[in-house]
Amino acid sequence: MKRYLLAAFVIALPAVALAQSRVRPGALADADRPFGSLREQAAMQQEWLKKRLDTFLPALMRKHGVDMWVVPMREYNEDPVFSAIVSPTTFAARRRTIYVFYDECTKPGVLAAERALDLRPLPRDTRNDPPRCKVERIALGGTSQGGVFEAVRSTQAAAGPAGAQSQRQAELWGDEQWKVLKKVIEERNPKTINIDVSRTFAFSDGLSAGEQEGMRAALGAKWTARFRRNDALALDLIAMRLPDEEMAYTRMTQLVWGIIDTAFSNAVIMPGVTRTQDVVWWMRQKVNDLGLGTWFHPSVEVQRKGATDEQLGDNPIIQRGDVLHCDFGITAFRLNTDTQHMGYVLRDGETDVPGGIRHALENSNKLQDIVMDEIRPDRTGNQILRASLARMRAVGIDGTVYTHPIGLHGHGAGPLIGLWDYQDGVPGRGDAKVIPLMWFSIELQATTPVPEWNGQKLRSAQEEDAIIDDVGRIRWALDRQTRFWLVR
Repeated sequence: MKRYLLAAFVIALPAVALAQSRVRPGALADADRPFGSLREQAAMQQEWLKKRLDTFLPALMRKHGVDMWVVPMREYNEDPVFSAIVSPTTFAARRRTIYVFYDECTKPGVLAAERALDLRPLPRDTRNDPPRCKVERIALGGTSQGGVFEAVRSTQAAAGPAGAQSQRQAELWGDEQWKVLKKVIEERNPKTINIDVSRTFAFSDGLSAGEQEGMRAALGAKWTARFRRNDALALDLIAMRLPDEEMAYTRMTQLVWGIIDTAFSNAVIMPGVTRTQDVVWWMRQKVNDLGLGTWFHPSVEVQRKGATDEQLGDNPIIQRGDVLHCDFGITAFRLNTDTQHMGYVLRDGETDVPGGIRHALENSNKLQDIVMDEIRPDRTGNQILRASLARMRAVGIDGTVYTHPIGLHGHGAGPLIGLWDYQDGVPGRGDAKVIPLMWFSIELQATTPVPEWNGQKLRSAQEEDAIIDDVGRIRWALDRQTRFWLVR
């Protein structure tokens, strides 16, 4: 595996460069603004938002038989779907915001042939071809989110100084919002109204008890009798990613590799002096210096010949002959990465990793191949887990699989493929199905006896992000680690 050295110079990488060919991760990690300015990033995210709501949302509502979807939320108690439906400049709901999505194809009088045109296969034929009858997007309170919603405001003028009438319209507030919602529903007369309530998936359980009580009281028995729960709608909308987002994600992964490259090198580690927490905080600071975020605190661990985890402790000094492991991710464009890589600190006189240690990484690579081969649309996470573990055991690998979706959230929406402590399947959350345009973090480990360590077992834990395209093919977002990072 090629060593990605940090460039000694600074380069500017505007957002438009994301569509260009692969750039050395080291160069990205040394740039002042590796993904362009915040303004450039926001413009790109706004384009993604409009395209996703124009194409994915109608197809998903029709796939899951949803006439109307009502998503009410209050400031700082947002539904998990919030970040999937709002602009990059919106950080919280405005007082109370009620988002309403209504499929006009379900109106009485819409021709069956026209409706059928909008039930095309998801998502390939809908990616750049919006449906004929649209899905209305209404925001009762809040803003239009850059024009992607019809924002409904109060009919009252806002009070001005000392009781004078202002020229500005007041915002919808309190019970007035529920009254407007009832009017919106009455005018459209949907057969079913989807609400986000789920005992299985947190991503589909965004309707708070208080908001549900307020909505039920305002709408009355006629409309609340039409409430329906559909776990898959919110889950799939959060999970699905555009091909345009894939290019940005590849660049994010390049940056992650570049940071790990430097972290697991003599630029950061001095054997016999540097502690694991020194490396952790260097990584965390590097992310901050680049103007980026992360969704979890990094970790760096050591495995050593003749030493147990208890003997090493929580913050050991890194010594020659140590095997290193890191768990590291970044956040940009509201997207998250998750990567685990292995490193080795060369002993005096060594020029490469001992063969037994290399074999441990080879085993986790083989397990990666198995899991990637088993991930296909319409299979559940539990089906993929069972098939992967059966094949793993058949080739004599001792390992575990705990792969998860990733995207808008680090532990993202979609099927779990095992948990580290649930290798017999994950009830409920493992029963969701893989869909096209979903991303996964292929997380797993293989444990291998090392002859050079007198048969002591070495745990090779790897994690690489992968992308499923619009026809269900899976590939690495960038690549996968096949050789140890070396500290000389």
